[in-house]
Amino acid sequence: MNASEILEGLSANEARLMLAMDRLNGSATPEDVFGAGGFGQMVEVMNAASWLQSKGALQISEVARKVYSLKSADAVEKGLPERRALRLLDEKGGEMEMKDLSQAVGKDEVSIALGWLRKKDLATIRKEGGRTIITMTENGRAMLGRKMEDEMTLAELASGDLSEDRLDSATILALRSRQDLISEKLVVSRRLELTDLGREMLELGIEVREEVAQLTPELIQTGKWKDVTIRKYDVRTFAPAIHPGKKHPLTRVADEVRRIFVDMGFQEIDEEYVQPAFWNMDALFTPQDHPARELQDTFYLKRPSRFDLEDEGIVDRVCDMHQCGGDTGSLGWRYGWCREESERALLRTHTTVNTIRHLWKNPEPPVKVFSLSKVFRKEAIDATHLPEFTQIEGIIMEEGASFDMLCGIIREFYGRMGFKDIRFRPGYFPYTEPSMEIEVRFKDSWMELGGSGIFRPEVTAPFGVKHPVLAWGLGFERLAMLRFDLKDLRDLYVSDLDMLRTSPLI
Repeated sequence: MNASEILEGLSANEARLMLAMDRLNGSATPEDVFGAGGFGQMVEVMNAASWLQSKGALQISEVARKVYSLKSADAVEKGLPERRALRLLDEKGGEMEMKDLSQAVGKDEVSIALGWLRKKDLATIRKEGGRTIITMTENGRAMLGRKMEDEMTLAELASGDLSEDRLDSATILALRSRQDLISEKLVVSRRLELTDLGREMLELGIEVREEVAQLTPELIQTGKWKDVTIRKYDVRTFAPAIHPGKKHPLTRVADEVRRIFVDMGFQEIDEEYVQPAFWNMDALFTPQDHPARELQDTFYLKRPSRFDLEDEGIVDRVCDMHQCGGDTGSLGWRYGWCREESERALLRTHTTVNTIRHLWKNPEPPVKVFSLSKVFRKEAIDATHLPEFTQIEGIIMEEGASFDMLCGIIREFYGRMGFKDIRFRPGYFPYTEPSMEIEVRFKDSWMELGGSGIFRPEVTAPFGVKHPVLAWGLGFERLAMLRFDLKDLRDLYVSDLDMLRTSPLI
């Protein structure tokens, strides 16, 4: 825009500011402009200055500096604890017991005085028998007749606030480490400067005109709009970005996952985070000596440390399944099953807890449920692992359910999530057979996103389930990482406002 175009769109406050800057020779502080321009509030000056800067007529420069002030005059009037201790040492001939120190500094400041006496090399401290002896050093004697650096700084601050450029940085750092002595605040100094374009505008002539920036119902109804000057707007001028409120990206992905499963005819379920090992491990035919049960993999609770198991009939059948395979023809794990181990309280390590408990309550077909919820594992935090994460779990139990149906359901889900290339490869899980792992192609490489399979008879038989159960557990965070093209899992949980504002809604 040229100078004449900008002049047409100047607001009354912008015109006042330009005329004030002309009277102040083109360079001034906002406070000077406030007085010279007849403004009512300082915010009017800064708003007008910001708009003029965006139009190229003005330049705003800022200098930030730290300013220090004294919190209490006691430190100057009474003296620092180490100064009072030094005076008492001098009265005692240069040596005294620590029990005498409280006479000079008070019980609350004894440790403070001792610490600074040693730090400043004013005195030494030694044990002698059952006594603690404080002895003045040569440096301490030298300081009896003159002030230390921090004392001189406190004396200066007693006369008024001082900026950081007038103080020794090491001394200020030492004073700030002590409580209730000095306070720090950041002071920003601003200066306004006319640009060449701004001077050109002044040469063309600026007039302060009261204008209407917005048509109101009253102006329209009364016809007064004909008698007022309507301010012109330039659609090319700067306007601040507006960031609407939106859901967190992870929440939006979770809503999408839920919508897909609901559209496919599934019902969402969930259970408590804290479970007995029975439901988390034993009911899923996970042997009691399996590495997943170790302390380095699972979070066990101290309070409560155990749970009473609800259904003794189920407990007996699961016990029998582990020891000899029950009536399934399996040999089981062939060990003596321990009830105490199954009663241990833990944070669930997978959401298969939700589905096995649902089958316990609903052993008759059809069953078609999913869950999207937190699980906990004792993982070291790195780019691909967290101790707390979210799992997508689901099962289908119906007559005639097959492995082909399982592959089809998973392909359909990931297809609706936007993945075209999906593949399966054989896997192993204690509670499914056959088992497979699911991978999707992302940037010319395959990424594993979860496991799946058909529940073994050893899992379903104790609950009276007589039809195949198709099951899967999928990684939610890894899915989100692919969606947002992230390389580090931790980035999903960092409160990065810029990422949240710029993340697309669709």
